[in-house]
Order: sequence, then C-alpha cells, then structure tokens
Amino acid sequence: MQHMTNSMIRGVSDNNVWFVDFGASNHMISHGEWFRDAKFLKTLGFVEIGDDTTHPITQIDKVPLSMQDGQTKYLKDIFHVPTITKNLVSVGQMVEQGLQVTFNPNGCFVEDMKN
Repeated sequence: MQHMTNSMIRGVSDNNVWFVDFGASNHMISHGEWFRDAKFLKTLGFVEIGDDTTHPITQIDKVPLSMQDGQTKYLKDIFHVPTITKNLVSVGQMVEQGLQVTFNPNGCFVEDMKN
C-alpha cells in the first residue's frame, strides 16, 4: 500500500506535485518531457477544466512515479495538456486501472489490487 500525504503524489522530481482529484476524468500533466513513449494524437482532443476553460491534449503516455519504498511504478494513460498549471491524478481512472484508493484523516492511500 502506498501513502500519499495531503492528497498528492510526488512525481519524477520532488519539485513536481500531483494532485489527487475526484473531479478529473483523466490523469493529466503539463510536463511532456516526463513521457517515455508518447503517442501523438491523430485527432486533436481537448479537456475542459474547473474554470470552464478548454485546453488541447497533445499526447498520451505513461509516467514513472518513485514510490516511498524505492520502487518505480507507472501511472498510465496520462494526457499531456501543456497549458494546465496543475498535474492531476484522476481517482476514477485509478480505480478503472485496478487501484484501490482510500482517504482517511492521515491522507490518501493507493493500493495495487493486481498484486
């Protein structure tokens, strides 16, 4: 079980924070340089965020995450949205991908149910 304090995950670099978001339908980041094997979209897609602005999706890929136990796990099917200011992790998409997400007063816990 992995623990995420204050509803965030540390990304590839400690300066980059991921916000766990119940309202996000997909994982999305502004950091295209984090992608390893990005797939560019044949048809341009868009996401609408909470302030009612629309932003283009340019690529889809997976991103490595450094876990507290030293392992590297991959968050997959992430949208690259260069114009957003926060990196969002979708609770719904994590559940769809076989992860169990639990919140309590100590933070957010994510467990891979496949293991």
